[in-house]
Amino acid sequence: MTGAGRNSNNITLFGGVDWWTVILYITLTIIGFVAVFSASYVEESENFWSFSHEYIKHLVWLGLSYAIALFILLIDRSSWHKYAYIICAVTLLIVLMTFTPLGKTVNGARAWLGLGGFTLQPMEIAKVGISLAVARLMSKYGFSVDHPADMFKALCIIAVPMGIAVLQNDTGSGLVFCSFLFMFYREGLNHWICVPIIFLVALLILSFLLTPGVLLIALIVIFTFSAGMLMRNRWKACIKYVVWLFFVSTILFLVFAVALNKDVNYYDCLLYTTVASIVVVIVYAYRANLRTLYFLILLFFVSVICLPTSDMVFHHLKAHQQNRIRTFLGQVDDKDLLYNVNQSKIAIGSGGFAGKGFLKGSQIRYGFVPEKHTDFIFCTIGEEFGFLGALVLFSLMALLILRLMRMGDRQLETFGRVYCYCVASILFFHCCINIGMTMGVVPVMGIPLPFISYGGSSLLGFTMLVFIAIALDASPTKRQSTLRRW
Repeated sequence: MTGAGRNSNNITLFGGVDWWTVILYITLTIIGFVAVFSASYVEESENFWSFSHEYIKHLVWLGLSYAIALFILLIDRSSWHKYAYIICAVTLLIVLMTFTPLGKTVNGARAWLGLGGFTLQPMEIAKVGISLAVARLMSKYGFSVDHPADMFKALCIIAVPMGIAVLQNDTGSGLVFCSFLFMFYREGLNHWICVPIIFLVALLILSFLLTPGVLLIALIVIFTFSAGMLMRNRWKACIKYVVWLFFVSTILFLVFAVALNKDVNYYDCLLYTTVASIVVVIVYAYRANLRTLYFLILLFFVSVICLPTSDMVFHHLKAHQQNRIRTFLGQVDDKDLLYNVNQSKIAIGSGGFAGKGFLKGSQIRYGFVPEKHTDFIFCTIGEEFGFLGALVLFSLMALLILRLMRMGDRQLETFGRVYCYCVASILFFHCCINIGMTMGVVPVMGIPLPFISYGGSSLLGFTMLVFIAIALDASPTKRQSTLRRW
């Protein structure tokens, strides 16, 4: 009895909280405030504490975020599992309100809500709801990422906000949910599924650089060679397949284009012939008992179908989205977009090793860098604090992501593990894309740098994501009670 009483007295209000993660969070938010202050401070301003300044607004959001973080730690951790679906539904309903008169268009995206003098981007909060809902679904007894029906349910949850983001003309926010692939892989998603996804993404990128005809011929050669490697002694059959494929396509082209004078190009003939030939290949694989070819045939079929589909999707993008992709690939010369990226790279490069010093960045102070306090805030750190400042920021972000992954690994139930990895994946994706676009490595898209960029929506959203993970990890005693309850 004495031992039991002593153990019960050791349970404190914040027992088990990972204080290293809390310290990392606070440090990053302080760095974010310093960067926002430097980017938005105007020396000629008469009223330093005026609410019209971005740094004052950010300070208010920062205080609100700290209050919400404290509130989350006080909530019973079982509530996040119990009300996960409700939280997800509520956050998505708030996102849908952007299509009502309350919705506000910012930078071409109708993804904001106007609330008096404030604007809120509800998709940042919806990431919390989606992460909780996916974790709740995947913690259900019998769920397996290897079961197509289970994966379909999880993908449906993720597809809803992605579809809404596309309708909002906010493609960047929609792409963030692709980061959940990392979490699925951690939960045991077969690498034979991950590899095709990566292959199809690469195919989509190449479709912007190469013509569909060249890509189709490349796919035929690559997959035929791969089939030959799998079948070993059947190279002769593979060569016959390629010869007959091009022979039949040529005959069809000559018949329709020359003899019948139809408006048909060789690519169309080769595409239709290739799709039809897949049936013959399936029959051949079945009769020869070559089951190892089934997966290769399926991937080949999906790849061939994606060629015209990717082109169609690209032409349905907004003009500015097409220009961003083409400018990034060097196909067009968009002076405005190139100016943004070039000034960003100049600012980062001019910082040198140790930077120019706080409030001494010429590119930032004189307004050469656009969106210097929001999407391009990394330029402020790069110019004023140099390579050392960027390295410190990289290190802190990496440590936070690793701490979240460690939290996930030590969870005793699936719900907490999946949620922690969802949060780690989202942070990793945001950091890579935001820093990459300021350096010209990836196309420009409206994705903030976690805890650093100005904006109450993103700061609140990331705070909630991280502190719910901290709360789920908080106390071994609470974890045991949750297991007994659920």
